[in-house]
Amino acid sequence: MALSNNDIFKKIRVAHKLRDDDMVKILALVDFRISKSELNAFFRNEDHPKYMECGDQILRNFLNGLIIHLRGPMPKKGEAQKTNPNKNKKKSNN
Repeated sequence: MALSNNDIFKKIRVAHKLRDDDMVKILALVDFRISKSELNAFFRNEDHPKYMECGDQILRNFLNGLIIHLRGPMPKKGEAQKTNPNKNKKKSNN
């Protein structure tokens, strides 16, 4: 039996001890707006009348937001070189 997107979403939520507010904020990091009630529909039982399938787009955006939440935003290409100017210099053997 394969895991559905809803199952993956639930497991990530439990593993990272995330609340509804946290998940809404994480999705907002990637400019994806969702309400708490829409979010809770993904965590209901499949036979519940308000149950909703978690689509690939929602899970993908959540995972991208979670990366930003845990690691911080990705530095721009020019900023990476400014932080470590000696990174590309060769060491001399003298």
